[in-house]
This record gives sequence, C-alpha cells and structure tokens, in this order.
Amino acid sequence: QVQLVESVGGLVQPGGSLRLSCTASGSIFSINAMGWYRQAPGKERKLVALITRDGITNCADSVQGRFTISRDNAKNTVDLYMNNLKPKDTAVYYCAADIKARSSYYVNRYWGQGTQVTVSS
Repeated sequence: QVQLVESVGGLVQPGGSLRLSCTASGSIFSINAMGWYRQAPGKERKLVALITRDGITNCADSVQGRFTISRDNAKNTVDLYMNNLKPKDTAVYYCAADIKARSSYYVNRYWGQGTQVTVSS
C-alpha cells in the first residue's frame, strides 16, 4: 500500500553532479524522517543523509559539504543533491522513510527500489 519510488540514477564523471528524488505514496497517515542510504558492492548499506519533518538534517562525514538533502512535506518527497561526485560515491542508492500508514499502529521503515549511481571517467 505504502510505496517509495525513486528517480533513475545514472553515470556521471568525477566532479559532476546528480539529483535523486523519492516520492512516498499510498495510505499514509504521517511521515517522520526521510533520507537516503547507499550500498556499494561487497559492503553494508550505510547512511548518506536523513532529514526530519521539521528540516533537521544529518549527513555522513563522507558526503558532508558535497551532498544536500531536502524535502517537501506537502508532496511527500525527498531529494538528494549530489555535487563534486567521487568514484567512492558509486553505489546503489536507496530512499528510506519512517511512515505511519493509516492502517498501522506503528511507524515502519519503508525502502525505495534502489537506483544505481556510477561515478567514473
């Protein structure tokens, strides 16, 4: 019922920029934190950036100063603006959101389908 859909990633050269977007839809009562994680081959999924409903952000040290996260509460969307991309940023990027569905007592973590971002020359 509740679904997170991500935009398509892509191939970008080192130093380039890319924007990812994610839209939550379905029978949603409320959304708390939204954000992005990434997973490189052979490694665990790690936090990239999170943002609360009130706009408080938390970014990983590895992307601090290069990535910016934002959200639109009216549209149930979260964006990740990636600048000065580096090969180490290559990974599958997953949207995440803590959502209380209208049919649920609990807040659950929902995940997007994942999208590949490759940084290479």
